[in-house]
This record gives sequence, C-alpha cells and structure tokens, in this order.
Amino acid sequence: MRVGLGYDVHKLAENRKLIIGGVEIPYEKGLLGHSDADVLVHAIMDSLLGAAALGDIGKHFPDTDEKYKGISSIKLLKYVGELLKENGYSIVNIDSIIIAQRPKMASHIPTMRENMAKALGIDVSQVNVKATTEEGLGFTGTGEGISSQAISLLE
Repeated sequence: MRVGLGYDVHKLAENRKLIIGGVEIPYEKGLLGHSDADVLVHAIMDSLLGAAALGDIGKHFPDTDEKYKGISSIKLLKYVGELLKENGYSIVNIDSIIIAQRPKMASHIPTMRENMAKALGIDVSQVNVKATTEEGLGFTGTGEGISSQAISLLE
C-alpha cells in the first residue's frame, strides 16, 4: 500500500471558464492556468503520482509545453491512470476536498466523481469529493482563488 498527497491552487480570473472535476460550473470567473486549470483534478493527479513515486504534474505536463495549453485536465488524469497501470499500481481510493468561498459545489460533486472515476477506469465509490469554505479567511475566503487537496491510496 502506498499513500500520496496532492495540493493545488489557482487564482480566479475574468474571461475564464470555471472547470472543477471536469464540470463546467456557471460562475462569473474561472481559474487561471496553462491548461483548463482544474484545481481538483490537479490535486488528485499529484496525489496519485506521489503515491507511485512518479514525480508530479509539472514533470509530466509542463506549463512551458504548448501542447498542454487549454487541455482538459480529465484527459491528463486518464494518462496518469494509464501510467499507474503500466507501473503495476491500482487505485484503492481517493479522498479530496475543494476549498472555495463561492460558488457552491454540492450539486456538481456527483458528476465530478463520475468524470474522474471514468477517466481512471475505477468505480465511482472509490472517489470521494468534499467541498468547504474558509469562512471568509485567506485567499480562498476572499474569493481570490480556489484550492484543493487530495489523498490517494494505491496497491
């Protein structure tokens, strides 16, 4: 058994779509980044890669490479799942959290879980997503950005 921890953060910006867990969420701002800036999927990918000691998303998908500009993070997650299989790992479970003051995430979480489970070729029961606010504190609480944390167990 191997455990991996992932963390990601992106700034909220005008004229960007808000994509979290592969779901486009209606909101006046989106996350700034080289890819679609899916903060949840990025944290999950880093937790999976970390558990397998395969580096991090910056190593596999550098933001200096134009082929990743605007790419769907769900596509990158699928690649990470395939990489894990190639290296003899299977996912036991993933637990994650989205930290955002707004927008509310609860209604989108079932679709997020389905998107990520499908990309990884695992059952939706192996993927958990939670959401919380920071009670108006810090950069997420003031609406400057959104962060996410994830932990994964591999065997």
